[in-house]
Amino acid sequence: MINQNLILARAYEDALGPDISSNDRPSFHLTPRIGWMNDPNGFSYYRGQYHLFYQYNPYDVVWDAMHWGHAVSHDLLHWTYLPCALAPDESYDSFGVFSGSAIELKDGRQLLMYTGVRKEGHDRDSRTIQVQCLAVGDGLDYRKYEGNPVLDERCLPEGMSRYDFRDPKIWREDDGSYRCVAGTCDKDRIGSLLLFSSKDGFSWKYESILARNDGSLGSMWECPDFFRLDGKDVVLISPENMLSKDFEYPDGNGTVCLIGRFDEKQKKFIPEADQAVDCGIDFYAPQTILTPDGRRVMIGWMQNWGNCRQTRSEELMWFGQMSLPRELSIRNGRLYQQPIRELALYRSRKVEYRDVLIDGEKTLENIEGRRLELDLRIRPADPGNIYREFTLRFAQNDRYYTQLSYRPHESLLKIDRKFSGPRQAYIHQRTARIDRRGGELTLQLILDRFSIEVFVNGGEKVMTATVLTDPDAKGISFHADGAVIADVVKYSLFA
Repeated sequence: MINQNLILARAYEDALGPDISSNDRPSFHLTPRIGWMNDPNGFSYYRGQYHLFYQYNPYDVVWDAMHWGHAVSHDLLHWTYLPCALAPDESYDSFGVFSGSAIELKDGRQLLMYTGVRKEGHDRDSRTIQVQCLAVGDGLDYRKYEGNPVLDERCLPEGMSRYDFRDPKIWREDDGSYRCVAGTCDKDRIGSLLLFSSKDGFSWKYESILARNDGSLGSMWECPDFFRLDGKDVVLISPENMLSKDFEYPDGNGTVCLIGRFDEKQKKFIPEADQAVDCGIDFYAPQTILTPDGRRVMIGWMQNWGNCRQTRSEELMWFGQMSLPRELSIRNGRLYQQPIRELALYRSRKVEYRDVLIDGEKTLENIEGRRLELDLRIRPADPGNIYREFTLRFAQNDRYYTQLSYRPHESLLKIDRKFSGPRQAYIHQRTARIDRRGGELTLQLILDRFSIEVFVNGGEKVMTATVLTDPDAKGISFHADGAVIADVVKYSLFA
């Protein structure tokens, strides 16, 4: 039987969701059906479709009591909304159904595992208690497990916080048993990842501290993921309160990839390298899936907690976007990301220029738009006299623009949207260090009305930012301090 809170949420989204025009949304990035969206949840493949759930407040464009929104896709680019999947309606999740994951059970049902949150205390003295819960369904409707919660403070190792225990990521082992990893922290809010196991997906037990923060990567570790990729074991985490580190990590919340190996005997992950997952402004809480054809694909919340108030448009009835799905690989000990290959199926109207000299400001005929792929290869016109700076401006009109600039002598690539037009000051730039290559750089830019994602040197680094300049601002221009030779290829997307 569907709970009244879920009935109300579904009725609300049915009534107001259709009022949002497709022209007021991105073309190929998922947004909430209506209201607020944050973390991706339950990213999975089930009964021939990709399922993506998301943290959701249907009633307003601000964070509040969390539901699970729901959408499905055949290609991870075209999304169809399904009814709200979960609502806070039990004592253990009365303050919200928070982030989690999904998997298909052996009997063909879909299992959702999520963090249930309730409040303890009153007013200023209240705190949230976080427990792990289950719901089972058929891809459309889900019933919460009568044995919830399945993991609570009694399952935590000594010293770990019941107030910060969340975001379970579940998977099935080759022997048919189940594992999950969840984030927690100690009294000093230093994060750890806990490993749990289950024979049937319903009865869970604690196994080990899979990984522990040594204090160098923020505080609490949120939204963990754990998987095997190209012969290495990989952990993805979203730490809170990061401190900036040599253009790799910015201040605030960030996303981190740990590459290493899993010690099966000790049930511990041994990290060997770490890097930022995204060096841009707006990317958090990624989750991955193994596709039926064997690709590891990642999607994240295309937003930053520090910008939520400033980057919200009063005209739009939705807030929050998911990133473009990205195919992952390990090369030379680093995580590489590339746009999901299905995107190439929706290219059209190719425009190409070769060996263009840019010395000062330049525009190129038919190089404009806000739904496009722009592929650039730049290099010095004179290898003995490397240019000082190359700048690309986009989402441009006579008043606004966002820009990407590269200074080869410093090997720094910066995205800057301080002239993009938001009404209030907010985080407007990020800088990434790029390997020195004599001033040569390749860039693949994906624009979709309200965002840009930049894939650098074949996916060696990625920079993502939301751009809320009016979509009618379609200009693109090139600028060089010094002389640059550029190859430019543009495709319209979903035209």
